[in-house]
Amino acid sequence: MKAKKKPVNKIAQKKAQREQQEKRMKRVMWITGACIVVLVVLLLAIRPSSQKGDFDYSSLPVLGNPDAPVKIVEMGDYKCPICQYFTQEISPQLKKDFIDTGKAALYFSNYLIISPKGDSNTAALAAQSVFHQNKDEFWKYYEAIYRNQGDEATEWATPDFLVNLARTENIKVDYDQLRKDIDEKTYQEEIDSQNALARKLNVMSTPTVFVNGEKATEEASMNYPVLKPFIEKKLAEQNKE
Repeated sequence: MKAKKKPVNKIAQKKAQREQQEKRMKRVMWITGACIVVLVVLLLAIRPSSQKGDFDYSSLPVLGNPDAPVKIVEMGDYKCPICQYFTQEISPQLKKDFIDTGKAALYFSNYLIISPKGDSNTAALAAQSVFHQNKDEFWKYYEAIYRNQGDEATEWATPDFLVNLARTENIKVDYDQLRKDIDEKTYQEEIDSQNALARKLNVMSTPTVFVNGEKATEEASMNYPVLKPFIEKKLAEQNKE
């Protein structure tokens, strides 16, 4: 006598198949997710660092010997109060320890963040005009702007103010040409190019310092005891080559 076959529970069978399918999907999703994470890590590891600055040093104002083994670039905004601090407190120490000794040269590049379409830009236009008229007078004018810096919330870097400042400080340039360069925005493309480079390098604040193309930390850019060993490290690297 043949044994009777047990009736197939189609509902239970479908449920089991669905559970198996869900397990397979979860496994596939987990593997896919893991692969994506690994791929992202690999891409981050092999892509060129966005923090490495490829500067055209010959186009920037320079303080010190351009052939010095270490090149320090300050990205700054003439309306930035912390940039004023950098100019008055950190730059003199850089000059004493590295620039005057021929170990480094200091460069300046504009990055307008306070008032990019107002005072910051007007001051940058004036400084670029001085630089192109008389490179030796640039740093004197640079220091004069920061020394006479107004409140960042007010409009103070007007064409009249900037031309009168050059006269008062006896900056050796043609003042009529200076005014013309400001009004006609003669060097706007240079400023725009410098701003574009700063954005490309993910610069988020001013001042930001680069040493031989490598961006210093925000703390180092505003704290000389932190910046100094970073520069010394770069100098040691150059001396090994």
